[in-house]
Amino acid sequence: MRREALEALAGSERIIHAGDIGAPEVLDALARIATVTAVRGNNDIATWARDIPETAVIEVQGVSILVLHDVKTLAKDAVAPRHRVVVAGHSHRPVVTEQHGVLYVNPGSAGPRRFSLPITVAHLDIEDGAVCASIVPITARPR
Repeated sequence: MRREALEALAGSERIIHAGDIGAPEVLDALARIATVTAVRGNNDIATWARDIPETAVIEVQGVSILVLHDVKTLAKDAVAPRHRVVVAGHSHRPVVTEQHGVLYVNPGSAGPRRFSLPITVAHLDIEDGAVCASIVPITARPR
């Protein structure tokens, strides 16, 4: 677990992990910060990951959030109007986009560098039903 990622998540009320967790210790470290909702990614194949669901739905301040690993497995017409936010990982490409009233968030990867992609997390802010997301770059300190 990158120390810088934990620092970027400090103060969070809830943490969502969209899969490719890597090890149970990652979830333990995140749980020391806030309540964690996590889904299993395609790389989470070890015994410890068997009980982690493939999808999750949570509600925060009346906003429904669908969490899954690979957004390509989701039928787009199955989302709206049931969910306002979809959080997915898999590609590890950080992006925030809105389509048909649904906010799609891929926080990227805060673990081992994936390909030449940046190291990032995302912040999702919900207030009075309004939803806003931003990508937060993580700058790793020299070891």
